Amino acid sequence: MNQQSGRSLIEVIGILAISAMMAAGAVTMYGMLRNRQIRTIAVSELEQIAKNTRLLMAPRGDYTGVSVDYLIKAGALANANAPLGTDNWSVTATADGAAFSINLMGLSAGECNFLVASKTAWASQMRVNGYETTVDDYCLSTGDNQVSFIVE
Repeated sequence: MNQQSGRSLIEVIGILAISAMMAAGAVTMYGMLRNRQIRTIAVSELEQIAKNTRLLMAPRGDYTGVSVDYLIKAGALANANAPLGTDNWSVTATADGAAFSINLMGLSAGECNFLVASKTAWASQMRVNGYETTVDDYCLSTGDNQVSFIVE
């Protein structure tokens, strides 16, 4: 009687299926961690933009005339790329010039929710899709959210 040792085809397929599920889980986890890191870096960049704008404009006493182009020309920004969302973003002064806002547009629901949850201390107010954030969540499920950080 000849005795053979080894794995059957069903056992090999089972091991491959388990390996594929583990690889898919690892790739998903990597994507989630990468998104969280990108968003954390973006919040840090937004804080730096706010600090640079304050340092640049504080001697004037108001923020009138502030914009992304002005900040680039003055050296407060390296380029016009948005920290998060689409590159259609802006830095604008309030009507009285006493404060300015950093406006990010084209944010996904995940990006919007992350920014709302981050509760930045450097901004005096946050607006999501035109509404001041309070207990309610105003992030849309579509990828067309706008978040504004008002800095005084």
